[in-house]
Amino acid sequence: MKKLLSIALCFACAVVLCACSGGSSADRAHQLKIYNWSDYIDEDLLDEFEEWYYEQTGEKVEIIYQVFDINEVMLAKIERGQADYDLVCPSDYIIERMINHGLALPLDRNYGSTPDYTVNVAPFAIEKFNEMNTPGKNANDYSVPYMWGTVGFMYNEKYVDRSEVSSWGAILNPKFEKKLFMKDAFRDVYSPLLIYLNREGIAAGTVDPKQLMYDVSDESIAAVEELLLEAKKNVSGWEADFGKEMMTQEKAWVNWTWSGDAMWAINEAGDVAVDLNYVIPDEGSNCFFDGWVIPKYAVNTKAANYFINYMCTSENAIRNMDVIGYVSVIGTPEVLENQIELAKDSRYSEIVDASYFFGPEADSVLLNPIFYPDKKVMDKCVLMHDTDQYTEKLLKMWSRVKGDNLSGTILVLLAVVVVALIVWSVIKSKKKNSRRKGTKKRR
Repeated sequence: MKKLLSIALCFACAVVLCACSGGSSADRAHQLKIYNWSDYIDEDLLDEFEEWYYEQTGEKVEIIYQVFDINEVMLAKIERGQADYDLVCPSDYIIERMINHGLALPLDRNYGSTPDYTVNVAPFAIEKFNEMNTPGKNANDYSVPYMWGTVGFMYNEKYVDRSEVSSWGAILNPKFEKKLFMKDAFRDVYSPLLIYLNREGIAAGTVDPKQLMYDVSDESIAAVEELLLEAKKNVSGWEADFGKEMMTQEKAWVNWTWSGDAMWAINEAGDVAVDLNYVIPDEGSNCFFDGWVIPKYAVNTKAANYFINYMCTSENAIRNMDVIGYVSVIGTPEVLENQIELAKDSRYSEIVDASYFFGPEADSVLLNPIFYPDKKVMDKCVLMHDTDQYTEKLLKMWSRVKGDNLSGTILVLLAVVVVALIVWSVIKSKKKNSRRKGTKKRR
């Protein structure tokens, strides 16, 4: 009897393990496992892809969709071989690391009779991926850009004039004492401050800002640390995600943040009569990209390649932008027309030169400058790079600047945020909103 029970127990365990692993290998061959940022896609597109894929190939596929909030969490699973994802969406510096460490497979753009929609990616994004530090390899052969943005200041127009945040030196302004939120993302703080500290050399043409993005010397790290310590008296909090919420509640006046988060906060603040805006300081900044990569351990590479292609259609790019609030890399006339129409109904619109993104015909068009900064602004924005073995030095500097203890004020603010988020989620669950909260955390 015990023997029979043991056999039955083993059989049951095997069934459970099989179910947890996603089924048989035959089933896995018809699955597409995607690992993406939270709230970073119009999820209706997932079901529609399954139908589209069958129409294009005559093959069935089932999408298994999972999300992450931190680049390194995703990367750790790939590095350890703990997950057989077919497609992931890391940020630029992680793309560099995956390619350099042999964790990314080359793309296959042979889509049979299906058009190659990846040609819709704006040349601007292609050029930035060409600049990635992947010796002997071109990042465009291993990844396709998806969304992009910039780093700058979000500010409350009631208390702050645009001229007061036109330089990264604004973090030293005594007017902003305890009124400044800093993004808890050392890369997105260190790089712009390098630009700020070298502003005279850049203006004189003796310093190349692109090359500056490789600078992790002890001298530069120390200079940035000194500047941050001087500015610390103004810092009300170091935030990874709650800053945009706090800005809508006027808990701070200035937030060092990402353009996508700023746009989300601006939309939300408008509902409560709070006027927020966003600016890229005059010295220049860094622009960031997220892109699709097929990991080394992928099983269904065909469906992964087709999904990348599918996401590059103009229609899907427009739908994605409307839902998630970030900016697609697709630069077709259809996307341009859509964005012009949206800008007509927004106070966040101005005539800009967007020829760098949409081509010569867009050298003077009405657009949202938070989404599409003017060319003269973007000419000063550069791509960051993976610091690889030097990351630990930057993390130690960042830890020294922040300190290990939270102040009582921050603890109270965090409590307020938690309560606000609960209330907000209840309200939002009862009404539809085309803009969804971004939760990206770039480390």
